[in-house]
Amino acid sequence: MGIFKRMKEDMDVVFEQDPAARTYFEVFLTYSGLHAIWSHRIAHVFYKRRMFFIARVISQVSRFFTGIEIHPGAKIGRRFFIDHGMGVVIGETCEIGDNVTVFQGVTLGGTGKEKGKRHPTVKDNALISTGAKVLGSITIGESAKVGGGSVVLHDVPDHSTVVGIPGRVVVQNGERVRRDLDHHKLPDPVLGQCEHLQAEIDSLREEIARLKEGKQNADNSL
Repeated sequence: MGIFKRMKEDMDVVFEQDPAARTYFEVFLTYSGLHAIWSHRIAHVFYKRRMFFIARVISQVSRFFTGIEIHPGAKIGRRFFIDHGMGVVIGETCEIGDNVTVFQGVTLGGTGKEKGKRHPTVKDNALISTGAKVLGSITIGESAKVGGGSVVLHDVPDHSTVVGIPGRVVVQNGERVRRDLDHHKLPDPVLGQCEHLQAEIDSLREEIARLKEGKQNADNSL
């Protein structure tokens, strides 16, 4: 596909996704998400040719003007749409499929200083809502949705909806996920620790109540 057809395709996505878009001229000049994507394509060409410094310079200039940081090493498919975009961060080893939408404040980042694949893979038709943080070398499945403000640390199945901190699957294949079943789909170490602590507190309260009752009985017998 030629460069101008590709640019028109990018702008067509804006009209499909954003009801506020009015004219191609307006979209071409004022949509920072488009500018960030177009700049990334140029930077990515230099990155693939191992001209890393030039690629990073282009990336940082784009970040300065758009508020969107896309590492030049990230692989991004067609019809990628960044809505508003301020604060979006996309890491070096991210792989993003076709027809993916992300909103402002989204981070597709790593979890440490590990080498190799350390950023998420986002499959086709996924949607990642405002402020969501997707961290580590995990996969967001095809047509999956990540709720606003969620923190996702584990793989998300295809056709699922994830919400919360840490993210848990609440809908899969159009059906709500029951919380008393399929616990492997609801990774939540914080909740598990809280439940353990609550059980300890309940046990201590019962022990204290027994001790108080025994002391009262002893006092009454005197």
